[in-house]
Amino acid sequence: MVLESKIPEGPIGEKWEKHKFNVKLVNPSNKRKYDVIVVGTGLAGASAAASLAELGYNVKAFTFHDSPRRAHSIAAQGGINAAKNYQNDGDSVYRLFYDTVKGGDYRSREANVYRLAQVSVNIIDQCVAQGVPFAREYGGLLANRSFGGAQVSRTFYARGQTGQQLLLGAYSALSRQVAYGKVKLYTRSEMLDLVTVDGQARGIITRNLLTGEIEQHAAHAVVLATGGYGNVFFLSTNAMYCNATAAWRAHKKGAYFANPCFTQIHPTCIPVSGDYQSKLTLMSESLRNDGRVWVPATKETAERLRKGEINVNDIQEADRDYFLERKYPAFGNLVPRDVASRNAKLMCDEGKGVGSTGLAVYLDFADVIKRTSAEAVSQKYGNLFDMYAKITGENPYERPMRIYPAVHYTMGGLWVDYNLQTTVPGLYATGECNFSDHGANRLGASALMQGLADGYFVIPYTIGDYLAQTAPKPVTTEDPAFAEATAAVQARVQQLMSINGNRTPDDFHKKLGHLMWEYCGMSRNAEGLRYAKSEIQQLKKEFWSDLKLAGTETEMNQALEKAGRVADFIELGELMVDDALDRNESCGGHFREEYQTPEGEALRNDDDYAYVAAWEYQGENQPEKLNKEELTFENVKLTQRSYK
Repeated sequence: MVLESKIPEGPIGEKWEKHKFNVKLVNPSNKRKYDVIVVGTGLAGASAAASLAELGYNVKAFTFHDSPRRAHSIAAQGGINAAKNYQNDGDSVYRLFYDTVKGGDYRSREANVYRLAQVSVNIIDQCVAQGVPFAREYGGLLANRSFGGAQVSRTFYARGQTGQQLLLGAYSALSRQVAYGKVKLYTRSEMLDLVTVDGQARGIITRNLLTGEIEQHAAHAVVLATGGYGNVFFLSTNAMYCNATAAWRAHKKGAYFANPCFTQIHPTCIPVSGDYQSKLTLMSESLRNDGRVWVPATKETAERLRKGEINVNDIQEADRDYFLERKYPAFGNLVPRDVASRNAKLMCDEGKGVGSTGLAVYLDFADVIKRTSAEAVSQKYGNLFDMYAKITGENPYERPMRIYPAVHYTMGGLWVDYNLQTTVPGLYATGECNFSDHGANRLGASALMQGLADGYFVIPYTIGDYLAQTAPKPVTTEDPAFAEATAAVQARVQQLMSINGNRTPDDFHKKLGHLMWEYCGMSRNAEGLRYAKSEIQQLKKEFWSDLKLAGTETEMNQALEKAGRVADFIELGELMVDDALDRNESCGGHFREEYQTPEGEALRNDDDYAYVAAWEYQGENQPEKLNKEELTFENVKLTQRSYK
């Protein structure tokens, strides 16, 4: 298949406006004849469902939570970017566009990124109108702060609860449409397969997580807004429920999977403390506005610190290495996440790490507390400081936080064109579920921006172009494709339940996560990736022969849910390794040790790898086929990324 990105012609600043005029429309009286399924009710899903219903479409919204308010979007802490230039510090739509393309190490599609920057200004107005309590300056204007990869202040925030407050706004819009009867909300329902009729998406198969019942749902189009796949690593900042099943099952029905190896490691996470942990806790990137990252200047001092011979507050300024400020004077502690993470790892590899494991660096607020006050810091970051104190038992007002990189976000996802449509006609992917906007590294505070941009301002226009060419006759589950998909889902469930081995889903998941973190994590090399691939293939065989599940499939069974997700993670993990092995360069979050500059920075190969890798499923246990969407850069010059 030829990948048609459907990027509009013309100057980049005019593409979106012209495209909105040129797409086909569905007249208002016809909209009520079309049904749309939205899977996922986080920021991307809730905003899409609410907006489509407001337009007049009949929407079915699905979440595996008991309420959309539990979507993982609430965990986003630090803020949302928008090119408002309220600080009058030189920001603009073009600068946000440029920062995003550069931050993604020139591996994103220019047209999509520019559109994102354009609509960012509308998102803030929309959310303020919904009552989102953004922080404000003394005079009442909305406040901004800085995030990594930018030299301007463009991040709007609500203390350290920005994601939660934005989701409450989207949820209120969704609830309004539920009350009007335009959205039918299905809670505790997990999508287990996509149904295609004549090659077009026409519905989904779900499992009721309370009763175990397999259900069929038909629609004229399907929108996936199911988040990312970071939990393939087992330990990540994602909620334990986050998974890749919906996207992966769609992939196996024809949706190409793009850039799966582009995963983001967040530098500001509370370090691992033991084997008992099931997830990791993020400390917002916003803390790097005022916190200074450092390690002891010598291995000897670090070793004495780890042994408890000295206290962190005993270390004088001359004996501290503020390594980000030293190496990147222009951006300092606000370098992008991939750069900060690699440098933290490098310090620990050199023996300068702190904490009992030596796998941590300090994030110190002593300077800002001295310059302002502890009360002023609390007003900006209080809930984050409280969270850190509860988890670690340490007071971050009195001693530095200990942080270490952890898996956080996935830039890869289902391939979509400019309309956010996948390679399956009628199937759309929004938010973190798609690949489109962030290249090889996402800038902080841009996830919320993309999710709401896709849901509020992109999909309501672009889905109409497809529906206008679709007959408005009712779509039902009577088509044989629904019975076939249902039978396949039931057979898979039965297969999982009948293995009757000795190992739990978590046992396999932890093993997979260890392989992925060690060999396809912060740094990769060909030898390690080949080893990981063989181990994952062996793990898959063991999974399907030695899995143990209690209970039955006709009741609430969380072990069964987890088993299905882990099976998908194992297959996705192998594809991630294949993608990383195939891309013989370093870019953003994909750091191949064989390809780096003399200074240890990522070394791209634009001649051979300036493309989107879109993988096509070829059948069970068959190698996937690589398709390429060549990336062209007409507005941003390809240069070696530098934050010095």
